[in-house]
Amino acid sequence: MKSYKKLFGVVSGFALSLALVGCGPQEDSGQGSAVNEATKTKELIVWEDIEKSAGIEEAISKFEEEHDVTVKVVEKPYAKQIEDLRLDGPAGTGPDVLTMPGDQIGTAVTEGLIKELNVSEDIQGLYTEAAMQSQKVDNKVYGLPKAVETTMLYYNKDIISEDQLPKTLDEWYELSKELTKGENYGLLALFDQIYYAQSVMSGYGGYIFAQEENGSYNPSDIGLNNEGAIEGAASIQKFYKEGLFPAGIVGEQGINVLESLFTEGKAAAVISGPWNIEPFKKAGVNYGVTKLPELSNGKNMSSFIGVKSYNVSSYSKNADLAEELVAFLANEENSKKRYEITQEVPAVQALANDPVVTESEAAKAVAEQSQFSVLTPNIPEMNEVWLPTDAALQTIATGKAEPKQALDQAVETIKGQIEAKHGGK
Repeated sequence: MKSYKKLFGVVSGFALSLALVGCGPQEDSGQGSAVNEATKTKELIVWEDIEKSAGIEEAISKFEEEHDVTVKVVEKPYAKQIEDLRLDGPAGTGPDVLTMPGDQIGTAVTEGLIKELNVSEDIQGLYTEAAMQSQKVDNKVYGLPKAVETTMLYYNKDIISEDQLPKTLDEWYELSKELTKGENYGLLALFDQIYYAQSVMSGYGGYIFAQEENGSYNPSDIGLNNEGAIEGAASIQKFYKEGLFPAGIVGEQGINVLESLFTEGKAAAVISGPWNIEPFKKAGVNYGVTKLPELSNGKNMSSFIGVKSYNVSSYSKNADLAEELVAFLANEENSKKRYEITQEVPAVQALANDPVVTESEAAKAVAEQSQFSVLTPNIPEMNEVWLPTDAALQTIATGKAEPKQALDQAVETIKGQIEAKHGGK
C-alpha cells in the first residue's frame, strides 16, 4: 500500500478492519444487477484497483465467454473499497468481487463483509506461504492473493552508482552527512510513520503484536516499546537531529516532499514501494532499485509485506460464480498476464523464476526484500496501532519527546483503544 498509501516463509518461491455491522447480510439484500432482466444473463460486478483494470481485461473476456456471464469492472482505490462495501453491500449496489489489502481481512471477516471461500489445498499451494496466510482467519480462507508489495530502496544513478551504494543504514547516515547541502540530501525515508519505521524498529527486536506458532497474532502482547523498538527509534532519530531530513518530510505532506526531492534529483536515495516505479520513470529519473540496507546489528532492515487480494462480498447473489471468478483471475496464467501489464509482483510461487519477472530489477528487489519482511497484522486490533504510533514517531522526529517516553505513551493509548473497541482481546 503506497503504504498506507494505506494504505512472505514469504518468498520460498521468490528466493520471493465503524463499528460492527448491526446484522449480517440478509438473503434478500443482494446485488441489484445480479441478473439482467432483458437478457436473463447473470451479471457480476468487480471492483478493481485504480488504473489496474487493463491487467484483467483479457481474463474477464474469457470468463464471460466460458460462463455466459456479463462482468462489469469498476475501478476504485483498493485500500478504501471495504469502506464503500459497508454502505453499498447492504444497499444492493456493491460488488460481487472486490480487491483489498491483506491487513483488512480480519476486520472484513469480523464485520461479516466477505465470504469464506472453498479453496482446495492444491489451489492454496499455488501461492507463497505468507501471501496465502494473509487471506486466512482462524485457518479459514477468505480470498486469494493477486500481488505482493514491499518497500525497497530507490537510488539516483546520476548521484551514486550501484557499486558505491552503502550496504548499511549507518553508512547511509554517514554518506547523507556528506551529501546534505542546501536543498540536496542523501537518503530520505518517512520514518515518522510506522509503516516505514517498522523496518528499523523490528530489525532490533521490536514488533507490533506477538505472533503465535499457528500464525495468529496476540493483541495483548505489544512490542512497540520494548528495548529493541526503542533502540531502533533512537537510530532513526539521529537523521532528524542532524538535519539530514528536511523539516517538511514530517507529517501528512511528507510523502509529497520525499517524492518531489527524488524526482528533482535532490535526493540520492529514498525508501518507497512499487507504486513509484512508473511515476519515477515518467519523471525521467535515472534510478535503480535494491533491497533495504542492513542495520548495525548485522540484520537486514525489515519491512511490511502487503498483499492485494480478490475477495467475494457476503452480499453477492452469485457468490459461487464470483468465487470461480476469483480463482480464475488469480491463477498462474492470468497472474502472469496481469504482471506484464501492471508490473505488480504476483504472489504465485511458480512465477518467481519466470523470465518475465526475473528480468525486472524492481520485481527482483521486491523478491529479495521479501525475505526480510513480515505480514502487516490482519486482525481488527491493528486499526488501533497506526495513529498513536505515527503520533509518537512524529514527536521523536521533531525532538518533542525521546523514544522511550513517546513509545510508552503510544502503547498505553493502543492498549486503551483495544480494550474500548475490541473488549481487550
